[in-house]
Amino acid sequence: MSYKIQLEKFEGPLDLLLYLIKKDDIDICDIPIAQITDQYMEYIEMMKMLDLDIVGDFLVMAATLMQIKSRMLLPPDPLATEEQQDPRAELIQRLQEYQQFKLIAEDLKAKEIFRQDLFTRVVDAQQMEQLKEESQEVVFEASLFDLINALNAALKNIPEKKVYDVQREEYTVEGKIHSIVHLLLEQKEVSLVDLFRNATGRREMVVIFIAILELIRLKEIVALQRRHFEDIMIVRNSSHELPDSQAK
Repeated sequence: MSYKIQLEKFEGPLDLLLYLIKKDDIDICDIPIAQITDQYMEYIEMMKMLDLDIVGDFLVMAATLMQIKSRMLLPPDPLATEEQQDPRAELIQRLQEYQQFKLIAEDLKAKEIFRQDLFTRVVDAQQMEQLKEESQEVVFEASLFDLINALNAALKNIPEKKVYDVQREEYTVEGKIHSIVHLLLEQKEVSLVDLFRNATGRREMVVIFIAILELIRLKEIVALQRRHFEDIMIVRNSSHELPDSQAK
């Protein structure tokens, strides 16, 4: 597949580790390094398959994880005079510090958004009721890792099919972008799981995924979740109208 995605904004290696730790509800001070390393490498393989331009940033951390994994497999040195440090200690410290920075950044962003909303406006009874209903549901934007996780799960759930001698149907990213745009003109939101479920096979799933990444990069759509690690909904970006050429 020659279509290469270049993402302007992406999460880094430490973000992926924190994502895996949170997804499996792991104690950050007691990381099962073998399990995390295997999952981390699985995500890297997915990035390589998708030809994402960010994969190189994750390879250094992959080497670090492999080194830590190897050191933990070695028996303790009986001749050592001092207590040997946990091979995970430095990584844990980096993750804890990075996690604190992220929490502070998110808190500052929330305060900025709150201050932007501090203005007075008059609304009628119907608008007020609508605002109350909307405030009851909290949604947040899915990360790149959430999207990769959804694709990985869909690829693993492809049922075994009998092989027939038929001509392979070709799928293009441009074609899938067009299809997704039209689908969102007909309905308010689309489930990512449903998009993958309606695909005929692995190749079409990958093309759909790349098309979604491209639309996100172009700020045409937003991938939202109502709860962490649950189904991802694709919706139009209300702050960025779709071009007329794509809407036809």
